[in-house]
Amino acid sequence: MDGLRIGFAISGSFCTFSRVLQEIRVLADKGAQIIPILSFNAATIDTRFGTARELHEKLEEITGRKPMETLVEVEPIGPKALLDILVVAPCTGSTLGRIANGISDTPVTLAVKSHLRRDMPVVLGISTNDALGASMRNISLLKNTKQIFLVPFRQDDPLNKPNSLMADFSLLENTIKAAREGIQLQPLFI
Repeated sequence: MDGLRIGFAISGSFCTFSRVLQEIRVLADKGAQIIPILSFNAATIDTRFGTARELHEKLEEITGRKPMETLVEVEPIGPKALLDILVVAPCTGSTLGRIANGISDTPVTLAVKSHLRRDMPVVLGISTNDALGASMRNISLLKNTKQIFLVPFRQDDPLNKPNSLMADFSLLENTIKAAREGIQLQPLFI
């Protein structure tokens, strides 16, 4: 991970932020240069899981950088070759749908579009309550898209949320390593 330039885009699955922040810290501690990117919702909404300000402060403390949170800030990612790899985690159902359908109207989805212009890997850490429902079509499309790699995932609460899937964020580093080699980490559904 030493010296690897990782764009780390966070979309609004607020209940997973603490897990994702732990993984960002692990990557940073191993020498990765983390460039944080926030969706409009992640950048501005306060929830029972924390405030937007707290998220900004934690990201700045871990990465030493202010998060990118506008379309203007993320657009140069591809043209200026700012990243070696881009991670979107958590990647919500809304973000999945936008990426799968080429809609780049948020900082996260525009970052993905801009990065893919250079044919570089994007890692998605899914976290959505409708993955085995409405979002499955988009997951399938993205699974078969060049340079898109998925963090292995599982049902997080099959009895109470039977359509919900969540990435196993502890596998993020291994997924990044595999994606850099053009390989999808297996098994995908754990």
